[in-house]
Amino acid sequence: MTKADLFPRIEDKTAREEGDVFAPAFDAHGLLPVIVTSAETGEVLMFAYMNEEALARSIETGEAHYWSRSRNVLWRKGETSGNTQRIVEMRTDCDQDVLWITVAMTGTGACCHTGRVSCFYRSVPFGKEAGEKLVPTNAARRFDPEAVYGHESAAKGTLKSS
Repeated sequence: MTKADLFPRIEDKTAREEGDVFAPAFDAHGLLPVIVTSAETGEVLMFAYMNEEALARSIETGEAHYWSRSRNVLWRKGETSGNTQRIVEMRTDCDQDVLWITVAMTGTGACCHTGRVSCFYRSVPFGKEAGEKLVPTNAARRFDPEAVYGHESAAKGTLKSS
């Protein structure tokens, strides 16, 4: 099935921005950026990409599926860790080239592969502190990535305590 079969293309800007037809505008690589927030807290949990198949599966199942650019594979969030994402709401932006999904987390409630609730667990200082070290923010781990994923590189070198 092609993208045109599942998701129509709308060239008319007004129809795309004001109409009621869902016509996601995948980029040149066939990907759509996705911002994921917690239905419980409103916190940003992660940023990812969906391709056509990931989006179709997400809509069909109500569980978040993504496309991994680094592994070049479709994956269901939580298939290894048990920390799945049940989609509560899915929105698209005005020109339908970004998705925002609100999810309910299962398992330990950790979204990040490092074992943390959110992938955004460090603040970047600005102003007088600009250029200083990153500041941990809600950085407590909910699970041990090495134990869950079974290899030392599971958290990409982030296994140091924080």
